[in-house]
Amino acid sequence: MPLFRLLQLSSSTLPVGGYSYSSGLESAVEKGWINSSSHLKEWLSVQMTDSLSLMELPIIFLQMNTIYSNGDDHNFRFWNQYVLASRETKELRLTEVEMGRAISRLLDRLEMDTPLKTLEEPTFITGFATAAATWRIQATLAASGYLWSWLENQIMAAIKTMRLGQSEAQELLGELLQMAPACIEKSTLQGEDKIGSSLPGLAMASAHHETQYSRIFRS
Repeated sequence: MPLFRLLQLSSSTLPVGGYSYSSGLESAVEKGWINSSSHLKEWLSVQMTDSLSLMELPIIFLQMNTIYSNGDDHNFRFWNQYVLASRETKELRLTEVEMGRAISRLLDRLEMDTPLKTLEEPTFITGFATAAATWRIQATLAASGYLWSWLENQIMAAIKTMRLGQSEAQELLGELLQMAPACIEKSTLQGEDKIGSSLPGLAMASAHHETQYSRIFRS
C-alpha cells in the first residue's frame, strides 16, 4: 500500500496546482538564458545538486522523522518556517505556500489527522513530508517521489515555454534521473547546521518573472 500512496503523492494529478508554476524557468527562457536542451539540463542539474540535495530533501527527512516519532512541535514549525525564509522572491514563496495549503486541504478531505493543519502557512515540502509519513512511506522513497515530482513539473514547463519536443524531453528526463540516486544519498548526509541553498540565477529569474509582460505560469 505505501508504494501506491507514493505514486499518488508523486503524481501530476495531485490537486496542488504544480502545473501552474515554473519557478522562474519561464523567465529564464524568455530572457534567453535557456534556449537549448543542454542549457535546460545545466539549469535543472544545478538545482538538483545545489538545492534539492542540500535543503528540500534533507528537510523532508527531518519533517518525516518528527512525525514518525511524534516529536517536538517546535522543530516541525521551525523547519516549515525555514523553508519559507529560504524562498528568495515573492513568487517562490507564493508557490510554496499555495501548494502547501492545497495539500493541507487534500489531507483534510481524506480525513487524515496531521499536524499540518496547525500551521498558518504550511509549505509544500512540509505537506509532502507529512503525507508521506502518515502513509508510512519509507523516507528515501518519499525523497525519490518528491524529486521526481519536481523534475517532471520542470520538464513539462520547459515543453510549454521553449522548443523542446516530447521525445527530446524524455531523453533529458532520463539523463537527469541518473543523477537522482547521488542527490538523495547526498541529502542524507546533510547535518542540520549545513541545510540551506543559494541559487542567485534562479532568484533573479523569479524576480524578473514578477514583471514579465506575457506569461503562462504564476511563477
